[in-house]
Amino acid sequence: MHEATMTHTPDPVTDPFGALEREIRVLIRRAQSSAAQTALRMHPELDASAYPLLAHIHSNPGIRGSDLATHFGVGRATVSRQLSRLVELGLVHREVDPEDTRGQQITLTQDGEARFAKARDRRVEMYQQAFGEWDEADVAQLATLLHRYSDDFVRWRDANS
Repeated sequence: MHEATMTHTPDPVTDPFGALEREIRVLIRRAQSSAAQTALRMHPELDASAYPLLAHIHSNPGIRGSDLATHFGVGRATVSRQLSRLVELGLVHREVDPEDTRGQQITLTQDGEARFAKARDRRVEMYQQAFGEWDEADVAQLATLLHRYSDDFVRWRDANS
């Protein structure tokens, strides 16, 4: 391979933000591929964006579409289209919010819950296999740092948008 086309991997000691950018870029690409596979296992007509959406609805039953849009940093129309598809597939149920009839509360259907739980359990098993040789304290530290990254990035994004 020609030297000019070789990939440069930034040194985390001398270029920590360059190294962070690279690792997050690679992580996102791999996560997108994994999300697409997970979605297909859940339902043959789902796209990759479905799993995180279903996971957030599972953790926040009764959430409103506008809150989903805010959480994921996308427009309401995008979330509305995604939710409509999930309703068509029988995975999500929408009902009028009794406190504000202009909004809807979103929950997973029984089938949606079952499919989500099966996919989540499969992903946890995958991580257990992939990182089975790691010390559990390292796994916990990684989860803690990723949570911190996510919180800080969203805080920064919201303050700068």
